[in-house]
Amino acid sequence: SSCAEAVLDADPGQLQVEDAVYGGTPLHWCKTAEMCRTLLERGCLVNYLSKTGESALHVLTKRGRFDASMVLLTHGGEPNLKGQDGNTALHLAMKMDHMELIKALIVFGADVEMHNDLGETPGLIAARTSKGSNRKVLLNMLCSVGAERCAPPSSPLNPHPPPKKAASSPGIGFEDIMHVAAAVGAMSRGREEVDGFKTGSRKIDRLLCLDGGGIKGLVLIQLLIALEKEAGRPIKELFDWVSGTSTGGILALAITHGKDMEYLRCLYFRMKEQVFKGSRPYESAPLEDFLKKEFGENTMMTDVRHPRVMVTSVLADRHPGELHLFRNYDPPSLPRERPYAATANFLPLTIPQEQVVWRAARSSGAAPTYFRPMGRFLDGGLLANNPTLDAMTEIHQYNKSLKAEGRGSEVQRLGVVVSLGTGKPPQVVVNSVDVFRPSNPLELAKSFVGAKELGKMLVDCCTDSDGCAVDRARSWCEMTDTVYHRLSPQLSQEVMLDEVSDAVLVDMLWETQMYLYEQRENIQLLAQQLLNGY
Repeated sequence: SSCAEAVLDADPGQLQVEDAVYGGTPLHWCKTAEMCRTLLERGCLVNYLSKTGESALHVLTKRGRFDASMVLLTHGGEPNLKGQDGNTALHLAMKMDHMELIKALIVFGADVEMHNDLGETPGLIAARTSKGSNRKVLLNMLCSVGAERCAPPSSPLNPHPPPKKAASSPGIGFEDIMHVAAAVGAMSRGREEVDGFKTGSRKIDRLLCLDGGGIKGLVLIQLLIALEKEAGRPIKELFDWVSGTSTGGILALAITHGKDMEYLRCLYFRMKEQVFKGSRPYESAPLEDFLKKEFGENTMMTDVRHPRVMVTSVLADRHPGELHLFRNYDPPSLPRERPYAATANFLPLTIPQEQVVWRAARSSGAAPTYFRPMGRFLDGGLLANNPTLDAMTEIHQYNKSLKAEGRGSEVQRLGVVVSLGTGKPPQVVVNSVDVFRPSNPLELAKSFVGAKELGKMLVDCCTDSDGCAVDRARSWCEMTDTVYHRLSPQLSQEVMLDEVSDAVLVDMLWETQMYLYEQRENIQLLAQQLLNGY
């Protein structure tokens, strides 16, 4: 890599030079992830096609170079480009029987139903060429994310091929009934009174809540990409309120500022090595530089007003700590009872018009032991890792405040609540959480293990975003006749907040893709309900 940099410093024109035989750039011939990164950061074109019509991703896939291919994918490499014989990188990965690459390509949007020049889909190639222990696993994997044709029509794997879909008939089906019901429901709710005030239109408010979870924010991004595709509109246009904690708070602000979800997926993969570098607690500078670059150093919370955003944090300059919301709107003006009597004077809080966006994002993501506090603020996950109930409380207070000010006509009924999680870890057996004064070396070891398990359990219970938090939010929504959706995939292994392994993160997103396929009917219904909220 250093040699390549020296050559490029001497002759920058070498960056995009083509080889005489195939017309490939230096990127086509990369062997390592580090070299790919160096060339891309210098401006080498990631999707440049050689004379044979192949991109660097095609070539690196054929050579089975997973790490280097991940660098291409996270720098905008297009997985659906067609190369020789109309093959995409996924067609080639199937021929290679390379499980890690297959997962990575599908996670980054490779089309499992795309045909090459011979009319073959990647699934069909898998059925023909996959061998040994990979075969069954691979075909099951493809079917679990919605690949329809994993085998040729006459093969023993598919003795009864699915019949071709008949031309659409004028008859009313189940989906039609659901769509009509959702539309009528939205219209009728719009004509209802809200606490004695007419809403004046059929519009309802829609709330998006994003949990905390560090690098597992990639799960949130994958869920949001699927919802965007189903609804055919950007997330920003689908919601009136967005709340988030920690990594969810960063994404909530990114949504409000119109960031592209697929760009954010690449960004999370690229920034993790810089942010989680060295040992805990990590240096704050790389995270802060990333936030400043994305949001601007001087962008204020109120510079973008729609959708309304609330980002959780904890005021740690007092004990007990207190939940704080960074907002892009004026907070509810109602007098709120203070939870504790103060025995000291605290510095006043700044108003939203004076709050800088990147600082709000950093304050929400100041996870103890991972990053140092941001001034007097700690990670919002300490009190609200799942911010749904806090967001619903805020909206209720906001509407109550509007009515108290004689602005009841502006009140909108909260009609849809969408809560997205960063994946549920599997439950495991705990041998002991007993902590006692040891009297011999064996008891000392037992006490140490017990203390460690107890500490982990306390942290996990405090920051749990599933379980009780979801049950309570669902119950409150049922009581107020509000539609509630919770999406959070079950993961097969616990993924740490600061995980940097591409293979582990790709597996996490692969499980998210399988979950999305299982939930496809719920996501269709949710998209329809959000669109009907207009």
